[in-house]
Amino acid sequence: MSPPSRRAGLAAALGGGALLASCAVGPDFAPPPPSDAKHILPDRTGSPGEGQRFAEGKDISAEWWTLYKSKPLDELVKESLQNNPSLQASEAAVRIAYFNAEAQKGGFFPQVLFSSNDSQNIQSNNRSLGAINQTVFNQSFPTPGNAASGIAVPNVPTNTPNAPYGLFLKQLTVSFTPDVWGGNARAVESLVAQTEQQNWQLEAAHLALTSNVVVAAIQEASIRGQIEATKNIIAILHETLEILNRQYSFGSIAKADVVAQEAELAQFEQTLPPLEKQLEIQRNLLTALAGRLSFEGAGETFELKKFVLPSTIPVSVPSKLVAQRPDVRAAEANLHQASAAVGVAIANRLPNITLSANVGASAFHMAQLFAPGTGLYTAAANISQPVFDGMTLLNKQKAAEAALEQADAQYRDTVVHAFENVADALRALQSDAKAVQTARKFEDAAKRSLDIVRMQVKYGQVSQLAVLNAQRTYFTASVSRVQAEATRLSDTAALFMALGGGWWNR
Repeated sequence: MSPPSRRAGLAAALGGGALLASCAVGPDFAPPPPSDAKHILPDRTGSPGEGQRFAEGKDISAEWWTLYKSKPLDELVKESLQNNPSLQASEAAVRIAYFNAEAQKGGFFPQVLFSSNDSQNIQSNNRSLGAINQTVFNQSFPTPGNAASGIAVPNVPTNTPNAPYGLFLKQLTVSFTPDVWGGNARAVESLVAQTEQQNWQLEAAHLALTSNVVVAAIQEASIRGQIEATKNIIAILHETLEILNRQYSFGSIAKADVVAQEAELAQFEQTLPPLEKQLEIQRNLLTALAGRLSFEGAGETFELKKFVLPSTIPVSVPSKLVAQRPDVRAAEANLHQASAAVGVAIANRLPNITLSANVGASAFHMAQLFAPGTGLYTAAANISQPVFDGMTLLNKQKAAEAALEQADAQYRDTVVHAFENVADALRALQSDAKAVQTARKFEDAAKRSLDIVRMQVKYGQVSQLAVLNAQRTYFTASVSRVQAEATRLSDTAALFMALGGGWWNR
């Protein structure tokens, strides 16, 4: 079911459930009012700068990941949405909840059952065991009168076979339980709310999957960038080692300087295998998110330079944030479900009425089934009222009321954390812009320093300690720049996720 049609069907179910529950016992659910917050942060949200700005009130694209301008990323997200088993399980959960709600609606209608019981019968042609035993006894032990008169004791006679007969019974049973107190209406309302909750959990799973794919792809690009930086510094160390070996052969430097450079080279080479292992693990994660088996591979590869940083970041106004977050909407549906459950618990304590009727016909021959005198019917009304149950139903009602209070607190907690997530993401992007700026300056300065030191090495004008420090500093700066750029890209995705991901535009 596509998102628009799924939401349309859900809206119809919610409307029907609300109508049925309008005259039922228990509280009538009213959605929590929207937030009256004016700002997400205490102060005005400033744009992060460095190629990014916040656009307050601008709508979010349903396919927000396309703002990274990466075709491989677009294809991977598309494949993941089609093939991810976890998302498919969430879709099935919506259907399960929907059909359970539809099944509960059957309680509003009479239940009609048709039964047919046809049989062919024949009675035993033997006399009873007692009569047979008496005959055998008389034959074995004749009375004195019979013996004196010379009357012979008769043998057991052979019975005449009985004729078979048929019995045909057709019956229609109708039963109906009027929803006097609205207990079934509240049960339907609860199940419809559960369907709504599952629908929002599906939207949350959709958003989590797309966000995880984007962040995992960026993380792969980050690891590749760190591997590239490591290989770059290893190449520089090799060149420097060759220079030092030549200088040592000329007697310009001591062997200790060469050995120190060799140790430095080995140390950086040692950092490469763990990074390569991280890359393979990250590739396995992307493969799994796409719904593939590990041996199939992820297919696409990602590099930081092929991602475009989204320049304009839509930021929802606080009044819309609550309505856009799938987790908040799921918590609201859970609150609705708990409210309806209170009505069910109250109705269970009230009298219950059941009406039933049977109508049918019975005859020895099919042709006579509906002849006069073969009809039968019964009609009954049953009223039941719990009198004493050890306060079981009362305590269940109190438990349902406590569950409603719990769901209300959980809803408010979800709203608080929703604002927290958005605030964290906004602050992170503001900080990331500064971090990227300083990391690039650091890398540029470290590169210029290393170039100067390497030039001085050729002429033997610098100590080996200065060489080692310059190499380490440049490596640290390169890795820091890669990580800062990747963090900024990932935190941008985190903000899109915190704002709800634009599901309402699908």
